[in-house]
Amino acid sequence: MVHRPRLPVATEYGNATSFWVEYPSGLVDLTRTAHLPTGPLADGDVAHEHPAHDTPVPPLKPATQWEVPVHGGHTLRISKNRTAFVIVDMQNFFLHPDLREHPTGLACVIPLMNLVPALRAQGTKILWVNWGLTEHELTTIPPALVRGFMNNGRGGFGAPLPGDFGRLLMRGEYNSELYGPLQNLFEEGRREGSDVWIHKNRMSGLWGPQTTLDLYLEEQGITTLFFAGVNADQCVLGTLVDAYFRGFDCVVVEDCIATTSPAGALESVLYNAGGGWGFVTDSERMIDAAAAAA
Repeated sequence: MVHRPRLPVATEYGNATSFWVEYPSGLVDLTRTAHLPTGPLADGDVAHEHPAHDTPVPPLKPATQWEVPVHGGHTLRISKNRTAFVIVDMQNFFLHPDLREHPTGLACVIPLMNLVPALRAQGTKILWVNWGLTEHELTTIPPALVRGFMNNGRGGFGAPLPGDFGRLLMRGEYNSELYGPLQNLFEEGRREGSDVWIHKNRMSGLWGPQTTLDLYLEEQGITTLFFAGVNADQCVLGTLVDAYFRGFDCVVVEDCIATTSPAGALESVLYNAGGGWGFVTDSERMIDAAAAAA
């Protein structure tokens, strides 16, 4: 995995309203609350013009901000009320052993069970972004996507599955519910007001100009997104890259994503997530950070 080195001087990225500030300590401030100073500093340096070795780091505001370590020796400072955890497609269709073998996907369940309550305590919105098709949407899905979910020309979206699993990825069907204990985890959060179920009808939850996920993020003023789910190189990646294109801060939780594709697929997602699209962390670091911020 690629790691960006720490910077020798404080650097600001972005524009007047949407910006990050990265400090030589490894702190990357994503809160968009404090620009770098532009005037003379104590040793005569001027931020933005010369190496500003004594650029002050704004103090953490524990009531509204917390910090999360990420790979590469960096730490992210994020706003509690502008952060969401996007969990993609942890559904029975993709994970249930009666429908397929997905051991690495099942291995994400326990980390998610541990992480979600810790994030709720920090005010993070938990967004369960899942396939959930309507009858009308069956008539609008493009041919490449239809073909991709068929097996030798059979089955596909809306087709009946064995047993009680219902029709493939249709809303309200058992195969479209979250796998095992994750369904109860969502129901718990829904009652508490921290968790939201968001239907999608493409590989990406942000594929169009105005998807349900896009509207929710805009209405809530969300700027920072943590990503988890399956499959890492398909629906997780589609949503992640579209979020990156839209200007969201993107952080992949490494032990909470998986795929059935060959190993290089996951490696590529993590490589680009940490080297270009944003950052990579893991559930244990996040849980520890949340405990420290409590």
